[in-house]
Amino acid sequence: MRAYELMVLIDPEVDDRTVEPTIEKYLEVVRSNGGTIEKVDVWGRRKMSYEIKKKAEATYVVVNYTAEPAASAELERQLKINELILRHKVTRPEEARV
Repeated sequence: MRAYELMVLIDPEVDDRTVEPTIEKYLEVVRSNGGTIEKVDVWGRRKMSYEIKKKAEATYVVVNYTAEPAASAELERQLKINELILRHKVTRPEEARV
């Protein structure tokens, strides 16, 4: 198992009440493969440095989780498919790389 950090930028037109259930749907991939979700932090709507898909704002969500590399790859694959996800980035935190 490895520790990961996921940052997701969600289309600002998505209602704030549906952001967390949307993310939870994707995190089920991690849970079903034996991973754990440590923290889901919804930062809310923020202005981006540059426009993505003609949007100047996005809803930011940061997730810390532990999973096998295959589960993380499947999570990324599913995030790429969804049109409401403007961008996503999965990283391994520095303290986890030993």
